[in-house]
Amino acid sequence: MKYFASIALAASFLFAASAAAQEQPGFSAPIETQIQSVLPRMIAWRRDFHQNPELSYEEVRTARVVAAHLRSLRLEVRTGVAQTGVVGVLRGGRPGPVIALRADMDALPVTEEGDLPFRSRARGRYNGQDVGIMHACGHDTHMAVLMAAASVLAARREEIAGTIIFVFQPSEEGAPPGGLGGARRMLAENVFGDLQPEAMFGLHAWPGESGTITMVPGPFMAGSDRLDITVTGSQTHGAQPHAGIDPIVVSSQIVNALQTIPSRQMDAVRSPVIVTIGMIQGGVRYNIIPQTVEMQGTIRYLNPETREDLYTRIRRTVAETAAASGATAQVTITENAIPTVNPPALLSRARAAAVRALGEDRVRSGVPVMPAEDFAYFQQAVPGVFFFYGVNPPGVTTEEAAPNHNPRFFVHEPAMETALRAMLAVALDRVGAPA
Repeated sequence: MKYFASIALAASFLFAASAAAQEQPGFSAPIETQIQSVLPRMIAWRRDFHQNPELSYEEVRTARVVAAHLRSLRLEVRTGVAQTGVVGVLRGGRPGPVIALRADMDALPVTEEGDLPFRSRARGRYNGQDVGIMHACGHDTHMAVLMAAASVLAARREEIAGTIIFVFQPSEEGAPPGGLGGARRMLAENVFGDLQPEAMFGLHAWPGESGTITMVPGPFMAGSDRLDITVTGSQTHGAQPHAGIDPIVVSSQIVNALQTIPSRQMDAVRSPVIVTIGMIQGGVRYNIIPQTVEMQGTIRYLNPETREDLYTRIRRTVAETAAASGATAQVTITENAIPTVNPPALLSRARAAAVRALGEDRVRSGVPVMPAEDFAYFQQAVPGVFFFYGVNPPGVTTEEAAPNHNPRFFVHEPAMETALRAMLAVALDRVGAPA
């Protein structure tokens, strides 16, 4: 991942000119008024999206709501980008750079267990199964925050020095079999049109103290690939295992052997990796040793330079473990997302803008995490910064909070104001009028 040279900090028109005012984090009075005005609608949008979630590449209603709002702000709006994606362009009244802001749109095949009055009761089909659908990763809040940011920024259109592209991306939660995930597909379909952003920003709801954001330079989120393994043995009677080759036993040995890769074969500091098997399927009857076993899992890694070495070790471990028992194994690794890496100089400037808006104590440092985010593909095309905002209710620690993708994942809605302020800060640091 390419890193970028240091960039001088620029003042934003958000902040008061006097030294006394600059000591207090926040925005100018007109911006503060607009923020307060849009907060009730932001919460209403979030609740509507939460109650009406849609799976990847099925975000039809969601896209319609987003597009209607952007059109109401007199933005240039394109729909159907990457099937259900929406792109809005705000051209400021003054010349300046182009930037992009991104929110993801899709929900997950998770049945909500919370007791919110606007809880999701939606159901759908996923992998041939009837499933509940829930915004269990906070994408409902991401969209609402970006819609609110568009409202504030559009109201200041004449003062904007540049152009802002609002990207509402479908299918962040993983590519369909044989297809592209939302970020890669949007890029393939020329999401930015004839514009070339100089910077792009995205955020994500994450268990953490409400009212804070977390910014991490360098590798921040892991690369994520799908692992499919088919173990083939020889079917036989359960009472005569010697007459065949048991792929279930072989599969259990493979699962254990794979765990030696992160713990014994990779540098735990330089190359932290995770290999997880999340599905094993084999057999149809209690007393028949089956012919094959199918396994699916996920591979996570932070250092892009170690990826191919990791793959080689996985393939070798699986093949040789199977061969030791006379079985065979086929390994397929499918790319899902590359590591999300924040260029340090770019992040430093974004952090300074966030500190001016929120205060030093509200902008936290952190450590890399192993979940993945396809915002990383945008970072290949545009210098980009990705950060978290904390969503825990007061008094709830990160350890106590339900994690993302959990049926009880919860967002403390007042935290969304912090996300809005942070997004406005990093945007107007680039396209705000000079002080």
